[in-house]
Amino acid sequence: MTTTHTRAPSPAAVPDGPDSAYRLLIAAAAAGKAGSAVGSLAVPLTAVLALHSPAWQVGLLAALQTAAFLLVGLPAGAWVDRLRKRPVMIAADVARALLYASVPAAWALGCLGFPHLCAVSLLAGTATVFFDIAAQSHLPSVVGRAGLTRANAHLVTVDAVAQIGGRSAGGLLVALLTAPVTLLVDAAGCLGSAWLLRRIRHPEPAPAPTRPDGPRLADEIRDGLRFVLTHPVLRPIALAGALTNVSVQLCQTVLPLLFARTLGLPDAATGLFLAVGGVGVFLGSLLARPLARRTGAGRLLWLMGIAVAPVGIGVALVDRGPALWCAAAAWLVTTLKVGIDNVIKVSFRQHVTPDHLLGRMNATMRVILTGALTVGGALAGLLGTLLSERAALWAGAVGLALVWLPIRRSPLRTAPTLPGT
Repeated sequence: MTTTHTRAPSPAAVPDGPDSAYRLLIAAAAAGKAGSAVGSLAVPLTAVLALHSPAWQVGLLAALQTAAFLLVGLPAGAWVDRLRKRPVMIAADVARALLYASVPAAWALGCLGFPHLCAVSLLAGTATVFFDIAAQSHLPSVVGRAGLTRANAHLVTVDAVAQIGGRSAGGLLVALLTAPVTLLVDAAGCLGSAWLLRRIRHPEPAPAPTRPDGPRLADEIRDGLRFVLTHPVLRPIALAGALTNVSVQLCQTVLPLLFARTLGLPDAATGLFLAVGGVGVFLGSLLARPLARRTGAGRLLWLMGIAVAPVGIGVALVDRGPALWCAAAAWLVTTLKVGIDNVIKVSFRQHVTPDHLLGRMNATMRVILTGALTVGGALAGLLGTLLSERAALWAGAVGLALVWLPIRRSPLRTAPTLPGT
């Protein structure tokens, strides 16, 4: 009698369950976000400390990073919809790691220049465009539609903690290692993210095949724009998000100037005040799900907006002494609302969008929201020059007090609790 032995499949051949894939996805996000938070400080400090760049060059570096979203955001969304998402994320991580590692290498060889930093900022920003769009489009296939709110709450929490801890650690690392060498931490975070994503073996649905006689890329981009701008849920989310970004950017741009020039406060006070915003976003990410269960996700967006509106005005009243503490408390509450919005709005966006449009929807949203940041920065400079820094801060505070209006006037005002909350 012949006995046949069936060999068990190797571990690499066994697909992950959704829980294992989700944990790896969260860990990858933590690694990438922590590295990016360090890099966001190390890049401008490399320009200032290693290259002795003037202020306009530092501003140009920041503009190049956000310019990538405006330049390639819409076509990137259409391309991502044609591809599997996880390989796009891994390729973007590896590209960013190589770009950031090139800075300390060039510095050690004595050939680092400002054009090199500009190229790294623009190309790394472009890789980030593809990564972010693919990541938000990939999430529903890992956790399912019912798990989106829980997953987004965890991701916003990870982002907030990384911003608080990463920026604090970044300053220490720059002092210990120098700014160019600190960028190796950003590169390591990207490689860690890529390695963790590579370990995910949860099957990813294949995108619909592209037919030779199918729609052109320009037509697909137009379909994505039309879908967002005419959708009864996505349109008010885009409008409210744009108003939030313009207003927050107004505040964040003029607060350092107001603290230094008008109030004569030390730089540490500016850093601590802005760090309070990261704490607020963190707390909001923790409260989003339990509050949504009690009130309904759509109702929570505008009810919190009304509740926070009077408090947010306190940011514009910032001054020395007790008024500084009151303004910091107002900033904490205001950014807590932003943290809640980030969880609930992204979950709504992903929940109402068909799989084949997720990339284009996320790309369109990112272009709108990034464009709003650009407008906010420009408006801060215009109002600060023509009127005063305090007037620009008031404009930001009033904008934050009104962000609930587009939601209140949309079908979201009575939307029930999202699945997974």
